[in-house]
Amino acid sequence: MTGPFEHHHAEVNGLRLHFAAAGPGTAPLILFVHGFPEFWYAWRDQLAEFSRDHRAVAPDLRGYNLSDKPPEVKDYRAKHLVEDLRQLILALGRDKAVVVAHDWGGAAAWSLAAQHPEVVERLVIINAPHAVPFARALASEPDQQAASQYMRMLRSPQSEILLAAEGYAGLKAVFDQFGQGWEGLAEGDRARYLEAWSRPGALTGALNYYRASPLYPPGPNPGNDRGAADLCIDPAPFVVRVPTLVIWGEADAALLPCLLEGLEDVVTDLRIERVPGAGHWIVHERPELVNRLIREFIDDHGARGARSPAGGSG
Repeated sequence: MTGPFEHHHAEVNGLRLHFAAAGPGTAPLILFVHGFPEFWYAWRDQLAEFSRDHRAVAPDLRGYNLSDKPPEVKDYRAKHLVEDLRQLILALGRDKAVVVAHDWGGAAAWSLAAQHPEVVERLVIINAPHAVPFARALASEPDQQAASQYMRMLRSPQSEILLAAEGYAGLKAVFDQFGQGWEGLAEGDRARYLEAWSRPGALTGALNYYRASPLYPPGPNPGNDRGAADLCIDPAPFVVRVPTLVIWGEADAALLPCLLEGLEDVVTDLRIERVPGAGHWIVHERPELVNRLIREFIDDHGARGARSPAGGSG
């Protein structure tokens, strides 16, 4: 990989995770966590921006690109993803980090903040649903059920063949279907994605996130497989008590704005920034806006923490 980024590996949770990094080694840590079907490179604009005053780090999640790719579906359950992030923060020599996450990275980051708030200074979620409203919408919201049908295809045994055919046309279509088109990426960026997707085991690793999750919609004829409709989630273990910013591209065709409803019930310190016209790939579509919103949130909470008589962040 070329560019102004360092590349390292960390031994965490029994795996070897690759990560890109930039910025002073002693600066506060900001961790950027990608989703499907991306890899660390999705955050290149954010690494460049936040390395000015942070140690900015973007890992390849397990199963992706240059990180280890455990073979079993069970290896991609939420508890493993959360522990990967927790141990990575500690392996980077920090007690806590600002965590910024999108899509599947956001799913892991929501749970990290709920289960291990001691390692999350602030949380920024970008078009990634919290498990409680997501489960509710998958069970009862027809529009979200329809929008999420792609998840059933991604869980199928045939999905690797379907997505990899004709030069990964299926994965390119993911970019087209849910926002900014594949052709909206620069030619060099498209080449990097193709390289990452074609690494042995990478496509199966990425798809195993969907196969391991109970959060998926019922099918047209659900029968005995009703997906999230069969779940009964106790919200209490999922409550997030760290300062949280949610950035949401409202034109996301996969994750609808209804997923923001009731979020205040499970996030105690919440700010929502809705972005009309932006899609699922808002990080690519509007990088300057994303950077500005993140920085304003970090600076505002930092200032409030400095003013708090108790030295807290609220």
